[in-house]
Amino acid sequence: MILEQPGATAAQSRSRVPEYGSDLVVDLLHELGIEYAAFNPGASFRGLHDSLVNYGQDRSPRTILCCHEEISVALAHGYAKATGRPMVAALHDVVGLQHACMAIFNAWCDRVPVLLLGGTGPMDTTRRRPWIEWIHTALVQGNHVRDFVKFDDQPANAAGVVESLLRAYRLMMAEPSGPVYVCLDAALQEDQLPKGVSIPADLNRWIGQSPLQADPRGLDAAARLLSDSRRPVILADTVGRSAEGADALQTLAERLHAPVVDLGTRFNFVSDHPLEATERREALLREADVVFAVDVVDLWGALQASAGRHRPAGFAPRADAKIVSLSLSELLVHSWASDYQRMQPVDVNLVGDSRLALPALVDVLDTQGPAAAERQVRAEALAAEGRRLRATWEDQARSLGASADGAVPLGYLGLALREALDGHDWVLSNNELRGWVRRLWRVERPYQYTGTSGGAGLGYGVGASLGVGLAHKGTGRLVVNLQPDGDLLYSSSALYTAAHERLPLLMVMLNNHSYYNSEEHGLRMAEHRGRPAERAGIGTRPEGPGVDFATLARSFGIASAGPITAPADVPRALETAVEAVASGEPYLLDIVTEVR
Repeated sequence: MILEQPGATAAQSRSRVPEYGSDLVVDLLHELGIEYAAFNPGASFRGLHDSLVNYGQDRSPRTILCCHEEISVALAHGYAKATGRPMVAALHDVVGLQHACMAIFNAWCDRVPVLLLGGTGPMDTTRRRPWIEWIHTALVQGNHVRDFVKFDDQPANAAGVVESLLRAYRLMMAEPSGPVYVCLDAALQEDQLPKGVSIPADLNRWIGQSPLQADPRGLDAAARLLSDSRRPVILADTVGRSAEGADALQTLAERLHAPVVDLGTRFNFVSDHPLEATERREALLREADVVFAVDVVDLWGALQASAGRHRPAGFAPRADAKIVSLSLSELLVHSWASDYQRMQPVDVNLVGDSRLALPALVDVLDTQGPAAAERQVRAEALAAEGRRLRATWEDQARSLGASADGAVPLGYLGLALREALDGHDWVLSNNELRGWVRRLWRVERPYQYTGTSGGAGLGYGVGASLGVGLAHKGTGRLVVNLQPDGDLLYSSSALYTAAHERLPLLMVMLNNHSYYNSEEHGLRMAEHRGRPAERAGIGTRPEGPGVDFATLARSFGIASAGPITAPADVPRALETAVEAVASGEPYLLDIVTEVR
């Protein structure tokens, strides 16, 4: 293991050897390709901290200072989705671990790899400092997060650390991926490294693995159903976690002439493709003879008709429709949270990685059968309808801007953003304006949209956007965070990290002065109980005073503007913001938006 130091000669670098347990950890992280370690500093991993900045010279992994553990984990969450590679989030014993729990749960539900390194006061009680290292030592710390990580461990010696981290890495990266937690005893970090403890020479023998292919007989059965279908529909949800999967999905849809409904947990399908049919999900399900669900998080919910406000209104497809499911979700089920969703019976249940299974399925499709011509005619009609819809949405967005007063409609904001970003390579790290991005923008590659939080925990947006910004720093891409106001109030100190790291991050505040999800529930209760709807905002609107987000951003060293209340002022404000981010600096633009 060789770590180059600034100004060090080759001979000096070759002579470098780890002295302490935490030095060994830094060597192993470097060999695993871990580029960053985000944390709010804490005494329980002071040994690791020292090794990162002194032994490792703060390079590979480089430290990223965050002001809260939830931000550290959310940053690592966003970075992993943007790059496909994990990074470290270090957590200070029991207090840091508890602060981080919501972000860990988001990463768990989102099936994203995050390497969580914890510290704990010495397990040898004779070495603990009075009071603080007693209240901050648990037996064992992993109990606190065991139900929403793939693996946790607390190795007892330096040799055990090596195997524990290698096992954690391999399990974390295996699909379905997820966060893992390894707790490092403070004494183990700080003690001299025992002789004979080292990193294996060929790490790939320890961590290398092949993705899981679906059963060939199941693929043949699915291919027969799809080849014979006249009105197939594809539902896709997390396919775009790999570019190979997204490309294979598009090939399959085009060969089959099948419309695709993008359920949006990740990018799945080109937003203006002739077969894109997200807004027509319910109508297409009602006429479908075969539904092919690919990496769908909640299949039962995706097949329900909607009564509005997330209320299901019964099974949408015809009773004789066949359902084919391709997913890895059943390989990662714990019993604590019901993130496995309601069971949905299917006719063919394929368990496998979509990036392998979709190309294999394309190979065995019969695209020349008697139903093929009918599918093609149907696809042409759907494409024409799609073009009409997109033209209608464009006109609607422009008219919304002309008629609004005192708040900016989301449709108009989406249109103005598209025009402001024209000519730039952009990445959307958070939010999609309740569908307006897909309606108005051309989203064509997986990196352009990193998806949702997974666990619906507030505080995700700006933290994950930090990670996405870190992933794209230096590429010339602009990272756009469409940031709800209530969500930012959970983790506003993330603005410090954005400023300190000079991330190319455009934060557009969707400032509707409300925790509107709660307000909507209040409206539902008022409707059900016959009570005044106008009182639904009490206890849900952060007003009196309203939050001055532009001033908040400036206090962290970020250029900002707003609040913008008139649609006519939006284009110029966005032009200024985009120019700032294109120069390599973060920028926050506070826009007062319609409530819903």
